[in-house]
Amino acid sequence: MYKRILVAIDGSKFSKAAVDESIRIAKTSKGNLTIVSAVDINEEFETEAPELTERFERQFKAMVERIKKQAKAKGVKAEGIVKIGEPYNLIISAAKAKKADLIVMGSHGRRGLSRLLMGSVTERVIGHAKCAVLVIKK
Repeated sequence: MYKRILVAIDGSKFSKAAVDESIRIAKTSKGNLTIVSAVDINEEFETEAPELTERFERQFKAMVERIKKQAKAKGVKAEGIVKIGEPYNLIISAAKAKKADLIVMGSHGRRGLSRLLMGSVTERVIGHAKCAVLVIKK
């Protein structure tokens, strides 16, 4: 059973479904949950509008805190990671650092349906993860 579960979030309906499933799995397996979110801002945007980067970072941290409380209410120990950067890289590096047994993520993110079957971040994580990846479609 999975003991170290990582859930990738971005606020989309797909990541909300991934959160629900990751909490269910963590509760069932008596595992721990790591909530990961990336503020995906390129350097040009950050240079032109640093206040927006800070605002997005605060919003994502607040979202992670809400999910931590949701997990705690279900008896699941959770921690959160919010960083500025490429989502795929953050998810893979966090999974490695936390020695995740399972990554749970939505099939598509906030970028929309840019691919026919699944989002490009999800596709890259599946291809590079050293652990199981559960893709939630809702």
